[in-house]
Amino acid sequence: MRRIYFFLVVIILLGASHVAASDELYQQPASLEAFTDSLIPPLMRNHNSPSGAVVIVLDGRVVLAKGYGYQNIDKQIPVDAYRTLFRPGSVAKLLTWIAVMQQVERGRLDLDEDVNSYLTSFKIRDTFEQPVTLRHIMTHTPGFEDGGMGYLIIDDPSRALPLEQAMAAYQPERVNPPGLQTAYSNYGAALAGLIVSNVSGIPFSDYVQQNIFDPLGMQRSTFVEPLPQHLAESMAETYAAEGGRYVKKPFEVIISFSPAGGMSASATDMAILAMAILNGGEYGGGRVLQAETVDTMLRRHFSHDDRMMGMALGFYETERNGVKLLGHDGDTAWFHSELVLDQTHRLAYFVSFGGAGGSAVRSTFKNAFYNHFFPAAEAPPKPPADFGNRADRYAGSYWFWRSNFSTIEKAFGMADSFEVVPTSNNTLAISIGDATKQYVEIDENLFRELDSSFTFGGGMSPRLVAFQENDAGEVTGFILDEWPFMSLRKKPFYATMSVQRPIILVCILVFLSLALRAIFQHNPIRRRPANERRAMRVALGAGAAHGFVLIAVILVTQRLVGQLRVEIPLSFKLALLLPIVATTMSIVLLYQCILVWRQSQFSGVLSRAHYSLAALCAAYLVWFYYYWNILGFQLPG
Repeated sequence: MRRIYFFLVVIILLGASHVAASDELYQQPASLEAFTDSLIPPLMRNHNSPSGAVVIVLDGRVVLAKGYGYQNIDKQIPVDAYRTLFRPGSVAKLLTWIAVMQQVERGRLDLDEDVNSYLTSFKIRDTFEQPVTLRHIMTHTPGFEDGGMGYLIIDDPSRALPLEQAMAAYQPERVNPPGLQTAYSNYGAALAGLIVSNVSGIPFSDYVQQNIFDPLGMQRSTFVEPLPQHLAESMAETYAAEGGRYVKKPFEVIISFSPAGGMSASATDMAILAMAILNGGEYGGGRVLQAETVDTMLRRHFSHDDRMMGMALGFYETERNGVKLLGHDGDTAWFHSELVLDQTHRLAYFVSFGGAGGSAVRSTFKNAFYNHFFPAAEAPPKPPADFGNRADRYAGSYWFWRSNFSTIEKAFGMADSFEVVPTSNNTLAISIGDATKQYVEIDENLFRELDSSFTFGGGMSPRLVAFQENDAGEVTGFILDEWPFMSLRKKPFYATMSVQRPIILVCILVFLSLALRAIFQHNPIRRRPANERRAMRVALGAGAAHGFVLIAVILVTQRLVGQLRVEIPLSFKLALLLPIVATTMSIVLLYQCILVWRQSQFSGVLSRAHYSLAALCAAYLVWFYYYWNILGFQLPG
């Protein structure tokens, strides 16, 4: 009997703590607004975010809906959370997943059927024996490479392809068997939207309007691009901070991949969607899914490690202060959004912030909200004294499986990596860019952050990291608790910048030394025998060609990255001739190197060795271009 009383007391106390949290949100709306007012405006100023909106719902009703900043800076039109439209980016995928599950309910789709069964004008390549299914797509495990340069988000609607044509033209390579690794896929989501359109016989934007927006009363939401006139006047303008002021940017066009992120919506419309999901698929008398289907969608369907967060169907799990959350975030170039479902507290919220710095505002809000309203203290873990004996197996450079492998987009990720380094205090230091966090081993291949106050870029702060290993016990990658939809792979040593940068520097110095030798030696080129003059000129020409390629890579990285996001300019295509020229010169140089030794050209073995070293450097640079898909016109589409 005492045990029964004990459990009753525990249940009552847990309920009291839940009510207390709810009461603060319900009964003190001024306190909630004071919290957001004190947090959001300074964050937006510090991160150059010109516009934003926050909507919080609890127990099926809105407890806060507020806009910040300006919808239009020039006209001084403030953001209205009820009227102003934002681009929620990939949060729009939730509509696509709902549409898929509607067709599952109607018997037109099977989550475990080969997607090729639902495609008409093209098929997904059969790279692997296992077919891609909608379940793979909804858990981001289809095994596709990533891509998007020049076609995913553009600024000219006339260049957009219809959805079906785009899916055929931009089909990515399959780099993993389905179900093996998570790699977030915009292509997969857009493909799912096409499948919904195929089996329903309705264009995707019309389908969502008729089957989701209209039943739920989401009157300020659309997938139509450009926007209908009655909504266009309420669209938050896109701005970039340049030279101390906000500069207007073109409306982002996602027509070709619309189901992956082409939605425009008000913050309160996104809150309606959240309330419908929390209410088992129904809101305001309109139902979009059966309650059983919603439960299925929100249940975990894939995880690399049961100790970590995982993937539901389309939704993904995150955690704050011991509370499991479901939802989705979304990013375009100029808008950064997130929809969060907290089933524990019958709570949901949607936020969206404009500007490149909006992602930091979004992430900081999430952390601050849960730290304020649902705080939890956790003692820092203690590093095992013997960890140093096994720490080296985790060291290395890692990057996401969500990468490009088959086109020149691969080259734009050459410098991206998480660096994992053992420390002297028995922890692992994990770094990206200038940000470093320390993690402590708490279980086999499982690590917990030492200090939650430190974050990576954009406010990301994964609490747990779980390493993967192969059958031989070798560490091959890891998973971040913050991003269950994107696992990481360990880079081969030869693909890391710590190896490639020094070699490239040596190559530059070798070619420079050869040029200096040709200029300052006592016997100038013009006085040498014809075969030696030809050999030296070939070497200098190859060095100059490689120099132009490396300079072009630097200039493209600095000047054209923003433009390459929306289109591939002619100047970029012409620049791709340079690696071809450099490779041709390198082949001639290697042939000349053979002649140098066979004909005993140049005086002394050291001179010939110097020439040979230049030839080897040229060969390495050709391999470098080949590895990173810089050699040839390996463009998307």
